[in-house]
Amino acid sequence: MVMPVLLVHNHYKNRGGEDIVFEAERALLEQKGHRVVVYERHNDEIKDRGLARDLGLGLRTIWARDSAIAVRKIISEHRPRIAVFYNTFPLISPSAYSECGDAKMPVVQVLANYRLFCPGGQHLRCGNVCERCVGKFVPWPGVLHRCYRNSFTASSLVASMLFFHHLKGTWKDRVDAYIVLTEFMKRKSIAGGLPEKKIVIKPNFLDPDPGPRSIESDFALFVGRFSKEKGIRTLLKAWDALPDIPLKIIGDGPLSTMIEQTLSKKTEGTVELLGWRERDEVLEHLKNARFLVVPSEWYEGFPLTMVEALACGVPIVGSRIGGVGEIIADGGSGLLFEPGDADDLIEKVRRLWSDKALRIESGLKARSQFEAGFTAEKNYELLMEIFDRCLRIVR
Repeated sequence: MVMPVLLVHNHYKNRGGEDIVFEAERALLEQKGHRVVVYERHNDEIKDRGLARDLGLGLRTIWARDSAIAVRKIISEHRPRIAVFYNTFPLISPSAYSECGDAKMPVVQVLANYRLFCPGGQHLRCGNVCERCVGKFVPWPGVLHRCYRNSFTASSLVASMLFFHHLKGTWKDRVDAYIVLTEFMKRKSIAGGLPEKKIVIKPNFLDPDPGPRSIESDFALFVGRFSKEKGIRTLLKAWDALPDIPLKIIGDGPLSTMIEQTLSKKTEGTVELLGWRERDEVLEHLKNARFLVVPSEWYEGFPLTMVEALACGVPIVGSRIGGVGEIIADGGSGLLFEPGDADDLIEKVRRLWSDKALRIESGLKARSQFEAGFTAEKNYELLMEIFDRCLRIVR
């Protein structure tokens, strides 16, 4: 079912997972022969002008007239059959949905975060899981606690956008299908008020396939942002009791200084801080690690690093929370521990480190899990099923 497709995305200032997924799916559709038309904006367009900037940005977050006009023009000129939206925040806005609806063109919205029912977008407050806005028509707790950019004004504007479109029925009437990454995200989306019948699960994928590893070295690996919700404090606390197990840490973030100070107190170079690395270097380290550690303490969606580990046939020790706890088959492709529990993490790390047969078995299961669900071919198959379903509904 080859067809012209419109992809809509607002790029983040700092390139992240949503940007990578948008680029990967664009490339996949083009490889399959689809004529892909793109409307994209970038947060680099936003200039720092204080309160006036915030107010203007807030209004366009609710209804960006210029983006709506641009999408209308694309539809008129290129006649795409279906539109896939990734991030619309803040420069595109849901106004573009209306142009698609007026043209009788189905709208698919990819949800990589919890923005439609959480002003902060991550169910996080001060680094801890928070669901206080879930189920509220007006997400006032997010305003009270300044959950977006630690700003009362900015949080108020995001909450206003959510309230306006809940009131208008945008989320229920203007979107034909919501793509979420895991069953966990589906449950949270339903709790947030999205119609269950419109929610479909399509996980992230990896292309090109790096292939399974052939050897392993003597170290465990962490890859991610250095922030509280990523569980970096729990990781370092656990490694205080693991002086015989080398750990390599790749990444950067707000806790970089804390990590460097903590590591300076360690002896014998057990923990090696590598900083930020290019993807090819990350894959090289991943293929050599005995296992990947994912100690997240928030509702992760579907970390691409985990997909890479599965593709390389590398077991994962992960926390039993959000998408992490769903992706890892405990005792299968890896081992799960209770989030924030350093003692439980220590036990699982020691178990997997010392049991080579378990690592081999877990690695084979990880690779099988990748081949069954996270390849480009599987992703394309799922995407076409979603497109076909939406087109049949609109007809």
